[in-house]
Amino acid sequence: MEVLLLGKKRDDPFFQRVLDYSRTSIPGLRVFLAEAGQTLPEEVHAWQGDYLISYLCPWVIPAAVLNQARVAAINFHPAPPEYPGTGCTNFAIYDGVSTYGVTCHHMAEIVDSGSIIAVRRFDVTPQDSVYSLTQRCYAYLMVLYYDIVSQILRGEPLPRSAEVWSRRAYRRKELNALKRIELGMPLDEIRRRVKASAYPGTPGAYIEIDGMRFEYKPDDPL
Repeated sequence: MEVLLLGKKRDDPFFQRVLDYSRTSIPGLRVFLAEAGQTLPEEVHAWQGDYLISYLCPWVIPAAVLNQARVAAINFHPAPPEYPGTGCTNFAIYDGVSTYGVTCHHMAEIVDSGSIIAVRRFDVTPQDSVYSLTQRCYAYLMVLYYDIVSQILRGEPLPRSAEVWSRRAYRRKELNALKRIELGMPLDEIRRRVKASAYPGTPGAYIEIDGMRFEYKPDDPL
């Protein structure tokens, strides 16, 4: 079996466990991890094998590469089918969801549009933040990875879920727009945007007045 695993270089204990499990359990494994701004390596373009697996990978994989997977090209997406694309947990917190989840799906040329293999859902509390929801999401995604890869290693066919994507993928510009506060916005809308944008180490919600930009810091009290 020849498997290509694509991910992102990150200081993430959940992803490290995924790597450790994969390297000790999957024969014929090759791993490529993306760094910020890095283009897709030529070795990936030239790869051919059985399974291509994308796990929290920032690269958009061209259709020509996806088609080089003889059995399947699958992605582990850190959100349920209601939240394809980027900024998943941000939009979920903004919407005040009571449940969230993670998705494994076949990859297609259009991001987060391929048929769904499996979904795992869990409850969200009013106290959840983007950070806490993201961390729990990573834990559930890791377990889903174990489940699906174990089935692959046993020679079982991939499951088929009846669930479908509910919308087109969110884009980076929509996430950036979520962070913008306008003069005259209702206080409740401001609070929702601040909460949905607050994540340690990343720019938060902001307002621009007379060419000056004022940004909310996640450690500031609401």
